[in-house]
Amino acid sequence: MTTISQHDFYGDGDSETSISVSVIENMKEEYGLFVWPCSVILAEYVWQQRSRFRGATILELGAGTSLPGLVAAKVGANVTLTDDSRKAEVLENMRRVCELNKLNCNVMGLTWGVWDAPIVDLRPNIILGADVLYDSNAFDDLFATVSFLLQSSPDAVFITTYHNRSSKSSLQWTSSNRVPDGEMGSKVR
Repeated sequence: MTTISQHDFYGDGDSETSISVSVIENMKEEYGLFVWPCSVILAEYVWQQRSRFRGATILELGAGTSLPGLVAAKVGANVTLTDDSRKAEVLENMRRVCELNKLNCNVMGLTWGVWDAPIVDLRPNIILGADVLYDSNAFDDLFATVSFLLQSSPDAVFITTYHNRSSKSSLQWTSSNRVPDGEMGSKVR
């Protein structure tokens, strides 16, 4: 079932206006075709920190329905939305959502851990990832991709929200795959 959800973000009483973002969701299809709670939280963070995002170059990893990236675009960021290059339906939905919201975002396939031409040219200031830690099998590829992007853009930061689905597996992964101090350090928020 395909629906359009409306997400409203309100100003705080000053001269800032409110914004609204529409998202096309499909509840029976791929994970990337509906808005996850972590996406709403990261989008609200972008809205609350809009002065930080205005004019920035943003890359959203695993964007799916793209809510955080769309909010960043609405506040004046230059946004590239990415998801797994093998998920044509998700990428096409991202393009449709940009059109629906009258936003000019770059949409591209980017598979974590795959070093093809598009990733080499990316130079974001801010990397966003809403709920990209849902599959522990993808952690190595995700962190390799984030690490590569941070090394390519030394002043960039990675901002993520996640839902802890299994504390046992998360703790096991964390204890066996620690990032050495200083490699990502203050870059990960």
